[in-house]
Amino acid sequence: MTLEEIIQQFIIGIQNTGGLEYIAVFAGIISVWFSRKENIWVYPTGLINTLFYIYLSFKGGLLGEASVNLYYTVMSIYGWIGWSKKDDNKKIVLQISSSNKKEWMAQVEFFIAFYLVIYCALSYLKTNFAPEAIPWADAFASASAFTGMWLMTKKKIESWYWWIITNIVSIPLYFVKHYVFTSVYYFILLIMAVFGLIEWIRRSQSHAATTTINRP
Repeated sequence: MTLEEIIQQFIIGIQNTGGLEYIAVFAGIISVWFSRKENIWVYPTGLINTLFYIYLSFKGGLLGEASVNLYYTVMSIYGWIGWSKKDDNKKIVLQISSSNKKEWMAQVEFFIAFYLVIYCALSYLKTNFAPEAIPWADAFASASAFTGMWLMTKKKIESWYWWIITNIVSIPLYFVKHYVFTSVYYFILLIMAVFGLIEWIRRSQSHAATTTINRP
């Protein structure tokens, strides 16, 4: 595909973007902004994004993306509960932290397991139910997204690494499926994920320093 063809497809894609996709995209951007700030509103705004994308994905025959957003919806409710928990002093219990070696291994195993399951499922469904599916790419983006969302509910810094991977894969994936505005959305999320990673590292270090100072 030439540069001219890419630009032309981009213009046509933007012109064909519906109102629901615009709402879903802007809700997603707001949600990631709240996530970067470690703000509980990441979850209610995220639910708007995921519920709209479940509908759009099924409508477009993108079963892999639909499964991801269904998972996001369930995990958003779980994360909302986890992030809201407070101790007896009314302080938030869950704090940003880094993964140890054992947790890193668990993340990789989690990713591989979901990749294999999603790849096999999409390869089977592609023939009759999901002709738009690209099994290896859809499975990769979905599995990394599943991993990132799981870690975000635990406030793990490493969630941002998985989000960065998801966004890099999703930019061309949605473009070739003619969801051009969503492709632009993932480019924006990629930039935000980098800043989110930097922000969470800073917050983790700040919390560790405060804990050390206050330690009797």
